[in-house]
Amino acid sequence: MTVLKDKVAIVTGSATGIGAAVAEVLAGQGAKVVINYTKSRVEAEETAKSIEAKGGATMVCQADVAKDADCRRMAEETLKKWGRIDILVNNAGTTKFAAHHDLDALSGEDFQWIYGVNVVGAYQMIRACTPTMKAQGSGSVVNISSIAGVMGVGSSVAYAASKGALNTMTLSLARALAPEIRVNAICPAFVATRWFSDKFGKEAAAHIAKQQSEVTPLRRAGTPEDIADAVAFFASPASRHITGERLLLDAGHHLALTGLNQK
Repeated sequence: MTVLKDKVAIVTGSATGIGAAVAEVLAGQGAKVVINYTKSRVEAEETAKSIEAKGGATMVCQADVAKDADCRRMAEETLKKWGRIDILVNNAGTTKFAAHHDLDALSGEDFQWIYGVNVVGAYQMIRACTPTMKAQGSGSVVNISSIAGVMGVGSSVAYAASKGALNTMTLSLARALAPEIRVNAICPAFVATRWFSDKFGKEAAAHIAKQQSEVTPLRRAGTPEDIADAVAFFASPASRHITGERLLLDAGHHLALTGLNQK
């Protein structure tokens, strides 16, 4: 399938996990993909090689989205190589684990750091890509948010608040950048990635995935490919009539959380 043939996509934080899956799926649909990393150079190059082995075109770019100069440089390097930017997937993100009831677990610096990546970083990437998308007359931005920003759950209050801000920014920029640029957000719940295995160990990660599959109405835990397929939809002409949308991609988990809140 080549629905994205000759399109150019930047996927931030795409060395591993959700970002890597997104890069693989977009490339599989014909897009030329920028693989972005901050520190995971080896993993980024491995992801690029995997895509290229299947006939895809990639460019690996080191950049920290929290730094505006890096965002602008990544956009410039993409234009220098391929001459256009059609798709921007703001996937790069960070968090700090802290119980929501423990108000001493987070500092102002924690909030600023998390917002710097999850919100400001996404804004800076959109700003860096907007002139080109506007000049082309089209562009699609997909922000990878979280159910945390909708339901006030997740790894910490700062993380949930940052994703809530990202959702609001999605609405603001969908209005501001139309009609040339569409801006949408995907809000996943738990997604079984290597990140959880590295953080908690394989056994604990498997237990978390099992718990998720037991509490969601669809009885399954999310995979990176689930997210990647939704991103591909928002990136493609199939979603040409959609902007400002925040899609919960959670096997119905929000329904279970709503039910709990009502008891």
